Amino acid sequence: MNYEIDGPQHRLFFDPFPRRIRAFHGGELVLDSVRAMLLHESNLMVVLYLPREDVLATMTPTGHATHCPFKGDASYWDVEAGGQTASNAAWGYLEPQPEASWLAGYVAFYWDAMDAWFDEDEETGAHPRDPYTRIDVRRTSRPVEVSVRGETVAETRRALVLSEGHLPNRFYVPRRDVREELLEVSPTHTYCPYKGTASYLHVAGVQDGAWHYPEPDDGVRLIRDHLAFHGEGLVVRVAGEPIETAMPPRS
Repeated sequence: MNYEIDGPQHRLFFDPFPRRIRAFHGGELVLDSVRAMLLHESNLMVVLYLPREDVLATMTPTGHATHCPFKGDASYWDVEAGGQTASNAAWGYLEPQPEASWLAGYVAFYWDAMDAWFDEDEETGAHPRDPYTRIDVRRTSRPVEVSVRGETVAETRRALVLSEGHLPNRFYVPRRDVREELLEVSPTHTYCPYKGTASYLHVAGVQDGAWHYPEPDDGVRLIRDHLAFHGEGLVVRVAGEPIETAMPPRS
C-alpha cells in the first residue's frame, strides 16, 4: 500500500548534550562546555554544537563557506592552540535560516581536527553518542556465506545480526568459521562510540575487507571473536541472497 506523510521531508532537532565536553589541540584546551547541543538532521550523523563563548582558543575567520538549504550559509574558522593551527576546523551559521534560528551563536568542530576529545573525564575517539541510536545484536541460524571473486571465505549458520539505527544490517561471522589462511592483519584501526575500537584484516587480497572488535563495548559484547565483511569484489550472502553492504563513513 502506498501512502504519503503530510510533513517536512527534512527535519532538524536541537537537543541538549547532557555532559561536560572538552577538546584539546597542541596540548592546550580548545573548548570546555556544559552547554553543548546535539543537532539531529535527517539522514546525517549527529553533530555537536556549543556556544561560541565556550571556545577558549583563538578562532580566525577564513574565506571558506558552504551552503545548506535547511540551515543557511556556514562560515569557517581556523583554530589556533598550542602553537598549531587547525585549518577550517570550526564552522557556524552567523545568519541561519529562520527555521534554524537557534543555531545563531553556536559553532561546531570537525572531530578529527582536534587531538583529543573528552566526554566528562573519559577520552572518546569519535563523535559523541547519539541518544536516539540503538544497537541490537541477535543470533541467527540463517546460512551466511562470504566470498571473494567466487572463492568462499566463510560459511556459517551461527552468525550474529547487528542492527544499528538506519544503517544496513551487519552479519558478524564467528572467526572459527572463517578461512584463516585468507586473512592478513591490517594496520588500520577505527573507533565507534557505540561499539569500541575496530581492528581490520585484509581478505584474500581485498584491503581492509574485514573488521572486528577485540574488546567490544558492554552493549555489544556478543560480537567479540566475530568478523564483519565489506570490500570491492567481496560478497556476503544470507540464505543465498546477496545483501546490501554499503559502508558508512569511518568514525
